Amino acid sequence: MSEEVLTHEEDGVLIVTINRPEAKNAMTKAAAEGIAAAMDRLDADDGLRVGILTGAGGTFCSGMDLKGFLRGESPVVEGRGFGGVVQAPPKKPLIAAVEGYALAGGLELMIACDLVVASAGAKFGIPEVKRGLVAAAGGVMMLPDQIPERIALELAMTGDFIDAPRAYDLGLINRVVDGPALDGAMALAATIAANGPLAVRVSKQIVKESRGWPMDERYDRQAQLIAPVFVSEDAREGAAAFAEKRKPNWKGK
Repeated sequence: MSEEVLTHEEDGVLIVTINRPEAKNAMTKAAAEGIAAAMDRLDADDGLRVGILTGAGGTFCSGMDLKGFLRGESPVVEGRGFGGVVQAPPKKPLIAAVEGYALAGGLELMIACDLVVASAGAKFGIPEVKRGLVAAAGGVMMLPDQIPERIALELAMTGDFIDAPRAYDLGLINRVVDGPALDGAMALAATIAANGPLAVRVSKQIVKESRGWPMDERYDRQAQLIAPVFVSEDAREGAAAFAEKRKPNWKGK
């Protein structure tokens, strides 16, 4: 694992930290590879239930490292895209904990996450046009799926920023916290991690994929995904725990 990306496990949560605070966590090839490795670890380890992506030093990510760009470096991992995650997010839930700025590629990293917790002072934007570039790592494509098209167009064409309260009102982020974003993300992660891991993973999959399903096939496709969940050990454990008034002991099976 690259020192440009740090990982830490806590109560079934994998905290992944972009560790380039001196460069506002601008994304490099090494950092992208570190994030990709962390996402592989998150999905492969049955003891991990949720991932959190954050940045060191009070900034989430300021985008692509432009010095690296001028050297010909691309912070992309094949099959994973920018930052090692935007084109292939993990199957398990991933929460962005945003302090400071989530700009350009940093915003694209954020919107690749499933949920977002931001500090009250956070700022968001895709200012690529101000540098003669385009938000090519999903910004101009994915923002219209998450906020109204006219607002997405405004952000894409002006390059201007919005603050956390505005982002919350638009539905771009889930929670705004007065304290550290990571603390808020950990609280949200704990709520998710307390639930059945198979059910959580399949619920995420259906939410993400079902919008592209033909209307007359939706229930059939959903049934194929949820059938294994309903006959799993976890489903029986969840029912037994409810009847016995105790916390379930999930096995992920």
